[in-house]
Amino acid sequence: MSERGALRARLELLAREVAKFGVVGAVGLVVNIAVSNLLWRYTDIPTVRAGLLATFVAILCNYVGFRYWTYRDRDKSGRTRELTLFLLFSAVGAVIETGVLYAATYWFGWDTPVQSNVFKVLGIGIATLFRFWSYRTWVFRALPAKESALSPAAEEPARAAGPVQVPGPAPAAVVRVEADTARR
Repeated sequence: MSERGALRARLELLAREVAKFGVVGAVGLVVNIAVSNLLWRYTDIPTVRAGLLATFVAILCNYVGFRYWTYRDRDKSGRTRELTLFLLFSAVGAVIETGVLYAATYWFGWDTPVQSNVFKVLGIGIATLFRFWSYRTWVFRALPAKESALSPAAEEPARAAGPVQVPGPAPAAVVRVEADTARR
C-alpha cells in the first residue's frame, strides 16, 4: 500500500471513530441534559450538584456505548485497568464540565434554567475534547496488529525479521514473511 493509500485508510478509520464517538456522545448529552433538568426542576438539589450527578449517569451510559460499539475492536485484555482509567479520565472531564457550570452559577450569577443549560452544554463540549483524546490514547488502546497493518513504517521491520511464530489451534507454525517487490 502506498503512503497516500495508508494515510487515506488511517483518516477513514479516524473519521469512523470520531463519528461513532459522536453518536455515543450525543446519547450521553441527551441523558446528561435530561437528568440535569429533571433534578433541577423536581428536587431541591443545588444546580452544580445536580449537574454533577447527571454527568455521572451519562458517564455510565457512555462507557457501555464506547466499550461495546465505538471501541469494540480494541484491546479487551485489561478490563480492570480500562475501567479504572475510564473513570479517572471521566472524572477529569466531569471537573472540566462542572467547573464551567460552577463559574457561570457562582461567579457570574447566571443560574436561570436557560443559562444553566447553555453553560452545561458548553462545559460538556470542552470536556468532550479532553475525553476523546484520553479515551483513544489511554483507555481503549488499539491492538498492535491493527497499528502495524496501517503503518508502512511498521511493516518494514516485520519484513526484515524473517520467520514469525503464528499462534493457532494447533502448535504454532513458522511462517516466512517476505517482501513482494513485484507488487510495488
